[in-house]
Amino acid sequence: MSDKIEIEEVADVSTPPRARVEDAAEPFRRPVDYLSGFLAEQPAQLSPGEPGTPIYDGVIEALKDIYDPEIPVNIYDLGLIYGVDVAEGGHVAVTMTLTTPHCPVAESMPGEVELRVGNVAGVATAEVNLVWDPPWDPQKMSDEAKLELGML
Repeated sequence: MSDKIEIEEVADVSTPPRARVEDAAEPFRRPVDYLSGFLAEQPAQLSPGEPGTPIYDGVIEALKDIYDPEIPVNIYDLGLIYGVDVAEGGHVAVTMTLTTPHCPVAESMPGEVELRVGNVAGVATAEVNLVWDPPWDPQKMSDEAKLELGML
């Protein structure tokens, strides 16, 4: 075995032929209107109570502005909101709970929620249903709330 590298000098190298679509056995022909069906399709209309609609998203943002006075987390991320129902005409019903029935804001919190939700653009009426079943527990908190409280 030799440790030498052999070098060959070349005077001229011919350019290889370029590939052409016409040279293919079966030429691929894309239809001219390949995007027409996609572009003509209209997005599905959302009902007023679905996430992504202005009223629903506005209600969620309003709920995220209300903080529990004892825990520095908003009531939505705290898991106190069990449901938001938006009906035709801007009628909103919020189902919520509190951390405990003996919560110091048990009398004032539902009124504040009703007031804030009622001020969202497009909301005609707001109703708050306070429930105790299922009871609230820390597992209902969002990951952001758990992180804020050092539970993650």
